[in-house]
Amino acid sequence: MLTDTHCHLADPAYEADRGEVLERAWAGGVGHVVVIGESPAAAQRALTLAAGDSRLSATAGIHPHDASTWSGESEGWLRDQLAHPRVVAAGEVGLDYHYDHSPRRQQHAAFEAQLALAAAAGKPAVIHAREADEDVAAILSAHSGVTAILHSFSSGPALLRAGLVLRHYVSFSGMVTFKNWRLDHAILETSLDRLLLETDGPYLAPVPHRGKRNEPAFVRHVAERVAAVRRMPVEELIAVTGENARRVFGISQRKVPSAK
Repeated sequence: MLTDTHCHLADPAYEADRGEVLERAWAGGVGHVVVIGESPAAAQRALTLAAGDSRLSATAGIHPHDASTWSGESEGWLRDQLAHPRVVAAGEVGLDYHYDHSPRRQQHAAFEAQLALAAAAGKPAVIHAREADEDVAAILSAHSGVTAILHSFSSGPALLRAGLVLRHYVSFSGMVTFKNWRLDHAILETSLDRLLLETDGPYLAPVPHRGKRNEPAFVRHVAERVAAVRRMPVEELIAVTGENARRVFGISQRKVPSAK
Protein backbone atom coordinates (compact mmCIF):
# COMPACT_ATOMS: atom_id res chain seq x y z
CA MET A 1 0.00 0.00 0.00
CA LEU A 2 1.52 3.29 -1.12
CA THR A 3 1.36 5.43 2.02
CA ASP A 4 1.97 9.13 2.55
CA THR A 5 2.99 9.10 6.21
CA HIS A 6 3.18 12.87 6.64
CA CYS A 7 0.91 15.38 4.92
CA HIS A 8 -0.56 18.61 6.30
CA LEU A 9 -3.80 17.85 4.50
CA ALA A 10 -5.79 19.98 6.95
CA ASP A 11 -3.79 23.04 5.91
CA PRO A 12 -5.72 25.91 4.28
CA ALA A 13 -3.61 25.33 1.16
CA TYR A 14 -5.98 22.46 0.34
CA GLU A 15 -9.20 24.15 1.36
CA ALA A 16 -10.45 24.90 -2.13
CA ASP A 17 -9.95 21.44 -3.65
CA ARG A 18 -9.19 18.92 -0.90
CA GLY A 19 -11.65 16.41 -2.37
CA GLU A 20 -9.98 16.56 -5.77
CA VAL A 21 -6.55 16.24 -4.14
CA LEU A 22 -7.64 13.04 -2.43
CA GLU A 23 -9.26 11.66 -5.57
CA ARG A 24 -5.95 12.14 -7.40
CA ALA A 25 -4.18 10.34 -4.58
CA TRP A 26 -6.52 7.34 -4.62
CA ALA A 27 -6.44 7.21 -8.42
CA GLY A 28 -2.63 7.28 -8.27
CA GLY A 29 -2.47 4.23 -6.03
CA VAL A 30 -2.11 5.89 -2.64
CA GLY A 31 -3.81 3.71 -0.06
CA HIS A 32 -3.43 5.79 3.09
CA VAL A 33 -2.49 9.30 4.23
CA VAL A 34 -1.45 10.31 7.73
CA VAL A 35 -2.78 13.84 8.29
CA ILE A 36 -0.55 15.89 10.56
CA GLY A 37 -2.06 17.96 13.35
CA GLU A 38 0.81 20.15 14.53
CA SER A 39 -1.35 22.44 16.68
CA PRO A 40 -4.68 22.07 18.50
CA ALA A 41 -6.54 23.73 15.61
CA ALA A 42 -4.77 21.65 12.96
CA ALA A 43 -5.25 18.48 15.01
CA GLN A 44 -8.99 19.09 15.22
CA ARG A 45 -9.20 19.57 11.46
CA ALA A 46 -7.07 16.47 10.90
CA LEU A 47 -9.26 14.37 13.18
CA THR A 48 -12.41 15.58 11.46
CA LEU A 49 -10.97 14.45 8.12
CA ALA A 50 -9.80 11.10 9.49
CA ALA A 51 -13.13 10.40 11.17
CA GLY A 52 -14.83 10.49 7.78
CA ASP A 53 -12.53 8.26 5.74
CA SER A 54 -10.77 5.03 6.74
CA ARG A 55 -7.94 5.88 4.34
CA LEU A 56 -6.94 8.81 6.55
CA SER A 57 -5.42 8.88 10.02
CA ALA A 58 -4.59 11.90 12.19
CA THR A 59 -1.81 12.99 14.52
CA ALA A 60 -1.86 15.59 17.29
CA GLY A 61 0.91 17.60 18.89
CA ILE A 62 2.57 20.96 19.40
CA HIS A 63 5.23 21.91 16.85
CA PRO A 64 8.54 23.24 18.26
CA HIS A 65 7.77 26.62 16.69
CA ASP A 66 4.86 26.87 19.16
CA ALA A 67 6.55 25.22 22.14
CA SER A 68 6.20 28.42 24.16
CA THR A 69 2.44 27.74 24.28
CA TRP A 70 2.95 24.39 26.05
CA SER A 71 1.15 24.27 29.41
CA GLY A 72 -0.73 22.01 31.77
CA GLU A 73 -3.78 22.60 29.62
CA SER A 74 -1.82 21.48 26.54
CA GLU A 75 -0.80 18.33 28.36
CA GLY A 76 -4.38 17.44 29.18
CA TRP A 77 -5.46 18.19 25.62
CA LEU A 78 -2.80 15.96 24.08
CA ARG A 79 -3.48 13.13 26.51
CA ASP A 80 -7.13 13.19 25.42
CA GLN A 81 -6.20 13.37 21.74
CA LEU A 82 -3.87 10.38 21.96
CA ALA A 83 -6.66 8.32 23.51
CA HIS A 84 -8.73 8.73 20.33
CA PRO A 85 -8.50 5.67 18.03
CA ARG A 86 -8.17 7.81 14.90
CA VAL A 87 -5.15 9.68 16.30
CA VAL A 88 -2.22 7.40 15.50
CA ALA A 89 0.76 9.45 16.73
CA ALA A 90 1.98 12.49 18.62
CA GLY A 91 3.41 15.08 16.33
CA GLU A 92 4.91 16.71 14.86
CA VAL A 93 7.12 17.44 17.87
CA GLY A 94 10.82 18.11 18.30
CA LEU A 95 13.42 20.86 18.16
CA ASP A 96 14.07 23.62 15.62
CA TYR A 97 17.23 25.65 16.17
CA HIS A 98 17.10 27.20 12.69
CA TYR A 99 14.20 29.54 13.40
CA ASP A 100 14.10 29.42 17.21
CA HIS A 101 10.52 30.71 17.21
CA SER A 102 10.27 29.39 20.77
CA PRO A 103 13.11 29.54 23.33
CA ARG A 104 15.16 26.36 23.35
CA ARG A 105 14.44 25.66 26.98
CA GLN A 106 10.72 25.64 26.22
CA GLN A 107 11.26 23.55 23.11
CA HIS A 108 13.02 20.94 25.24
CA ALA A 109 10.28 20.93 27.86
CA ALA A 110 7.46 20.56 25.32
CA PHE A 111 9.35 17.90 23.37
CA GLU A 112 10.05 15.74 26.40
CA ALA A 113 6.53 16.10 27.78
CA GLN A 114 5.00 15.04 24.47
CA LEU A 115 7.31 12.05 24.15
CA ALA A 116 6.25 10.94 27.62
CA LEU A 117 2.58 11.24 26.68
CA ALA A 118 3.13 9.27 23.48
CA ALA A 119 4.88 6.51 25.41
CA ALA A 120 2.06 6.39 27.96
CA ALA A 121 -0.50 6.10 25.15
CA GLY A 122 1.48 3.42 23.34
CA LYS A 123 1.69 5.52 20.19
CA PRO A 124 4.68 6.75 18.18
CA ALA A 125 5.95 10.31 17.89
CA VAL A 126 6.64 12.16 14.64
CA ILE A 127 9.90 14.06 15.06
CA HIS A 128 10.87 17.44 13.63
CA ALA A 129 14.64 18.02 13.86
CA ARG A 130 16.32 21.05 12.34
CA GLU A 131 19.88 22.03 13.21
CA ALA A 132 19.41 20.26 16.54
CA ASP A 133 20.69 16.76 15.85
CA GLU A 134 22.72 16.28 19.02
CA ASP A 135 19.96 17.39 21.36
CA VAL A 136 17.24 15.45 19.52
CA ALA A 137 19.37 12.29 19.70
CA ALA A 138 20.01 12.78 23.41
CA ILE A 139 16.33 13.34 24.20
CA LEU A 140 15.24 10.33 22.17
CA SER A 141 17.81 8.22 24.01
CA ALA A 142 16.36 9.39 27.32
CA HIS A 143 12.85 8.43 26.18
CA SER A 144 13.52 4.97 24.79
CA GLY A 145 9.98 3.84 25.58
CA VAL A 146 8.51 5.71 22.63
CA THR A 147 8.92 4.81 18.97
CA ALA A 148 9.96 7.78 16.83
CA ILE A 149 9.58 8.63 13.17
CA LEU A 150 12.38 10.93 11.98
CA HIS A 151 10.25 12.97 9.61
CA SER A 152 11.49 14.29 6.25
CA PHE A 153 14.99 13.18 7.11
CA SER A 154 17.75 15.59 6.11
CA SER A 155 19.92 15.49 9.22
CA GLY A 156 23.45 14.28 9.73
CA PRO A 157 24.82 10.78 10.31
CA ALA A 158 24.89 11.11 14.10
CA LEU A 159 21.10 11.49 14.42
CA LEU A 160 20.49 8.82 11.77
CA ARG A 161 22.64 6.27 13.56
CA ALA A 162 21.26 7.18 16.98
CA GLY A 163 17.76 6.66 15.63
CA LEU A 164 18.58 3.37 13.97
CA VAL A 165 20.27 2.03 17.11
CA LEU A 166 17.02 2.73 18.97
CA ARG A 167 15.07 1.01 16.14
CA HIS A 168 13.23 4.18 15.18
CA TYR A 169 11.79 4.82 11.73
CA VAL A 170 13.21 7.19 9.11
CA SER A 171 10.89 8.92 6.66
CA PHE A 172 12.03 10.44 3.37
CA SER A 173 10.21 13.19 1.47
CA GLY A 174 10.42 14.83 -1.94
CA MET A 175 13.76 16.26 -0.92
CA VAL A 176 15.32 13.03 -2.21
CA THR A 177 14.56 14.22 -5.76
CA PHE A 178 16.21 17.65 -5.37
CA LYS A 179 19.43 18.45 -7.23
CA ASN A 180 21.15 19.40 -3.98
CA TRP A 181 20.24 16.16 -2.17
CA ARG A 182 23.43 14.55 -0.86
CA LEU A 183 22.09 11.96 1.57
CA ASP A 184 21.62 8.82 -0.49
CA HIS A 185 23.78 7.11 2.13
CA ALA A 186 20.99 7.71 4.66
CA ILE A 187 18.51 5.92 2.39
CA LEU A 188 20.93 3.01 2.11
CA GLU A 189 21.83 2.87 5.80
CA THR A 190 18.23 2.83 6.98
CA SER A 191 17.05 -0.72 7.62
CA LEU A 192 14.42 -1.68 5.07
CA ASP A 193 11.97 -2.47 7.87
CA ARG A 194 12.35 1.06 9.26
CA LEU A 195 11.91 3.00 6.01
CA LEU A 196 8.91 5.29 5.38
CA LEU A 197 7.76 7.63 2.59
CA GLU A 198 6.05 11.01 2.85
CA THR A 199 5.26 14.20 0.98
CA ASP A 200 5.20 16.78 3.81
CA GLY A 201 2.59 18.45 1.60
CA PRO A 202 1.88 21.22 0.86
CA TYR A 203 5.65 21.72 1.17
CA LEU A 204 8.66 20.13 -0.58
CA ALA A 205 7.03 19.12 -3.85
CA PRO A 206 9.27 16.59 -5.61
CA VAL A 207 10.69 16.82 -9.09
CA PRO A 208 8.94 17.18 -11.56
CA HIS A 209 6.54 19.34 -9.50
CA ARG A 210 9.08 21.68 -7.87
CA GLY A 211 7.62 25.10 -7.14
CA LYS A 212 4.05 23.79 -6.98
CA ARG A 213 1.88 22.79 -4.06
CA ASN A 214 2.77 19.29 -2.95
CA GLU A 215 0.02 16.68 -2.53
CA PRO A 216 -0.28 13.00 -1.55
CA ALA A 217 -0.34 11.67 -5.12
CA PHE A 218 3.24 12.89 -5.50
CA VAL A 219 4.53 10.40 -2.92
CA ARG A 220 5.02 7.97 -5.81
CA HIS A 221 7.92 10.14 -7.03
CA VAL A 222 9.54 9.70 -3.61
CA ALA A 223 9.01 5.94 -3.83
CA GLU A 224 10.57 5.80 -7.28
CA ARG A 225 13.67 7.72 -6.21
CA VAL A 226 14.16 5.73 -3.00
CA ALA A 227 13.70 2.46 -4.90
CA ALA A 228 16.29 3.57 -7.47
CA VAL A 229 18.82 4.37 -4.74
CA ARG A 230 18.24 0.98 -3.11
CA ARG A 231 18.24 -0.78 -6.51
CA MET A 232 14.98 -2.58 -5.94
CA PRO A 233 11.69 -2.71 -7.84
CA VAL A 234 9.49 0.24 -6.95
CA GLU A 235 6.45 -1.93 -6.25
CA GLU A 236 8.49 -3.97 -3.77
CA LEU A 237 9.63 -0.77 -2.07
CA ILE A 238 6.01 0.45 -1.91
CA ALA A 239 4.88 -2.85 -0.37
CA VAL A 240 7.61 -2.82 2.28
CA THR A 241 7.16 0.81 3.26
CA GLY A 242 3.40 0.36 3.34
CA GLU A 243 3.78 -2.53 5.75
CA ASN A 244 6.14 -0.43 7.85
CA ALA A 245 3.52 2.33 8.02
CA ARG A 246 0.81 -0.10 9.03
CA ARG A 247 3.06 -1.48 11.75
CA VAL A 248 4.22 1.77 13.31
CA PHE A 249 0.89 3.63 13.09
CA GLY A 250 -1.40 0.63 13.63
CA ILE A 251 -3.30 1.62 10.52
CA SER A 252 -4.71 -1.78 9.66
CA GLN A 253 -6.41 -2.03 13.04
CA ARG A 254 -8.39 1.16 12.56
CA LYS A 255 -11.21 0.60 10.10
CA VAL A 256 -13.83 3.30 9.82
CA PRO A 257 -16.49 3.36 7.09
CA SER A 258 -15.79 6.00 4.46
CA ALA A 259 -18.08 9.03 4.43
CA LYS A 260 -20.65 9.02 1.65
